[in-house]
Amino acid sequence: MLIAIDAMGGDHAPQSNVEGALAAAKEWKDIEIVLVGDQVQIEALLPERPSNLTIRHTSEVIGGEDEPVKAVRRKKDSSMVVAGRMVREGEADAMISAGNTGALMTTGLLVVGRMEGIERPALAPIIPTVDGRGVLALDLGANMDAKPEHLAQYALMGSVYRQQVHGIERPRVGLLNVGTEAIKGNELTKAAYPLLQELPIHFVGNVEAHGVLAGACDVLVCDGFAGNILLKSLEGTAGALFSILKEKFTSSLKNKLAAAVLMPELRGLKSMMDYKEHGGAPLLGLSGLVVKGHGSSDADAIKNAFRQARIALRSQLIQNISKEFSSGERVN
Repeated sequence: MLIAIDAMGGDHAPQSNVEGALAAAKEWKDIEIVLVGDQVQIEALLPERPSNLTIRHTSEVIGGEDEPVKAVRRKKDSSMVVAGRMVREGEADAMISAGNTGALMTTGLLVVGRMEGIERPALAPIIPTVDGRGVLALDLGANMDAKPEHLAQYALMGSVYRQQVHGIERPRVGLLNVGTEAIKGNELTKAAYPLLQELPIHFVGNVEAHGVLAGACDVLVCDGFAGNILLKSLEGTAGALFSILKEKFTSSLKNKLAAAVLMPELRGLKSMMDYKEHGGAPLLGLSGLVVKGHGSSDADAIKNAFRQARIALRSQLIQNISKEFSSGERVN
């Protein structure tokens, strides 16, 4: 299996991408990795080059401030677009990018292409939960608006993902809402509820935001606007809590001694809530595997993105989702 990475995408590119790719190439000999980007910059960061790691030179970069559609259409030789084209043309089995989210979504739609039967691909990251299982949430920002049919498609794709990639036999699928009763919500969720009930999934009904971290479901379905607010709120809350704990534990000698005793447990908690442990979020609904890394991904996060892509490819995720939508279970 061959995985291309947009080496120039992300806040710490190309260094974090090169280091993460190098670590992945050393650990998993059954994957081939192509670093797509400026060859001179990439080679300067490679102290060694394993046989399963190569470079494909590109002359352009899509930055965080670029307007997505214009950038994808005009910068044909950008690292992101070239990696997407490799997936579309069968040169690569998957691509990874920590770059501009809007541009990656556009690359997915215009370059890689949508899966047949899917109207809107969805960004599907894992949100950590207290039980350690995590919840796959979609959509968390690829599409700000959605129709009830889109939410039903998200539910089916998310259920297949958790079955195939995470080995959960019967994933619990919940609909993000302001109450657990079926009649609660806005027009979108009220219309989506019965559609989810009709799908061949284990639908557990509406899930309130406070139940997400408690592990109320394995797959959480929502529109991109509400989902992105949920994600940013959780990230902000976690960051604030760790900052408060750090301040309290360093405020006195007594507290520092207590911190020394608790430090192993606190590190474990921080690791559980850390996005780097999951590596990235797949854009589900495309005809090829595209994984979006966090913009601030470091080398460990990039390595974990490769791990995630490798598992998805080995489990034939794209083929299995496509099979669901071509077997009469399509939602439109």
